[in-house]
Amino acid sequence: MSDPVAPGPATAAPDLPASVEATQALLARGGYVADKGLATTVHLALRMGRPLFLEGEPGTGKTEIAKVLARELPRRLVRLQCYDGLDLSAAAYEWNHARQLMAIRLAEASGQAADRVALERGIYAREFLQERPLLQALSPEGGPAVLLIDELDRADEPFEAFLLEILADFQLSVPELGTIRAAVPPIVIITSNRTREVHDAIRRRCLYQWVDYPDAARERAILRIRAPGVPERLSAQVVAFVQRLRGGDYFKLPGVAETIDWAAALSALDARELEPAAVDDTLGVLLKYQDDIAKVRGAEVARLVAEAKQAAA
Repeated sequence: MSDPVAPGPATAAPDLPASVEATQALLARGGYVADKGLATTVHLALRMGRPLFLEGEPGTGKTEIAKVLARELPRRLVRLQCYDGLDLSAAAYEWNHARQLMAIRLAEASGQAADRVALERGIYAREFLQERPLLQALSPEGGPAVLLIDELDRADEPFEAFLLEILADFQLSVPELGTIRAAVPPIVIITSNRTREVHDAIRRRCLYQWVDYPDAARERAILRIRAPGVPERLSAQVVAFVQRLRGGDYFKLPGVAETIDWAAALSALDARELEPAAVDDTLGVLLKYQDDIAKVRGAEVARLVAEAKQAAA
């Protein structure tokens, strides 16, 4: 194996927020309302140069944290969306075999193919390497990156072993080429919806934060930022309704994204406050499974609307 492609230790990222309060303010500028606990963990991950593992129910805003950090720091966002069957060639790199074959044929045509050692070294040069998200995040091109490894729990468990070197040392070993290190380590955000348990080896390399549904006050603050055209009275009732709905037994509880969409949909219908008929007609914006919609529609909607109005009064 050759010497590392980018030798030398990785350096700390410059211009990061100096305090928890500054991190909380940075997230707020990007439209993300974080509580003190979440802001503290994000701040520590930035200052310590550690990957951040965010776990929680779908729709609680885990992915949005990476997007906001990329916009506000600013850094380029490199996203690896995980799925069943994801492998190294799709996540990290693969060789451009068509270009390698062409290089071999050109070498044969020019009479240079006799030196097989030099030929092999030549066709495994960096120029023939096709970068995928993990390697793109280590590359200096475009400047420092935020690497979002989204929904890791959707990937096969053996795939997690590919990530350990990057999470520990911000480097990737390519057997034919050498070790590629990041000159400036990427900010790494890993998310999981906990459809399966992620291995302890990943967790040990990261700082951890459970991202829960927001309380009513924080959800109303989120709506003011993300759906500013929604009347305050309607916004308060929407949040009160959703907060009560999350206390029920449903297949898929609405996340913050659904709250924002539903408030905007009701506002687009010129609603000024919740009414059972309007709620029944728009449940498909808030709930995503027919069994849940059928369970809520009718008398349950009327009860929840009445309670929401009382709570928001």
